[in-house]
Amino acid sequence: MDLTILTAAVSVIAAISGISLGWIGRARSIKRDTEQEAGKDAYLRADMDYIKRGVDEVRLEQRAQGQRFDLLSERVTRVEESAKQAHHRLNRLDGGRE
Repeated sequence: MDLTILTAAVSVIAAISGISLGWIGRARSIKRDTEQEAGKDAYLRADMDYIKRGVDEVRLEQRAQGQRFDLLSERVTRVEESAKQAHHRLNRLDGGRE
């Protein structure tokens, strides 16, 4: 009977240790997976911040380009007016010689 009790005790201890080792392994695996996901999330967040900064820079450059375009449009308008006046003067000069 002592051998039966000893066998039962060893079986119970083996079952409990198997359950506890399995639980510990599962907890460690979950922790490792969580750390990996956190690392991936941090990497994606950093990439997204980089993209946001790039978009902001493009917006600023686009605004500056628009301002330069407006200034250039004003200059072209003034040059066209000046050329028109110059043509009128040339036409008057050519008309006076004939």
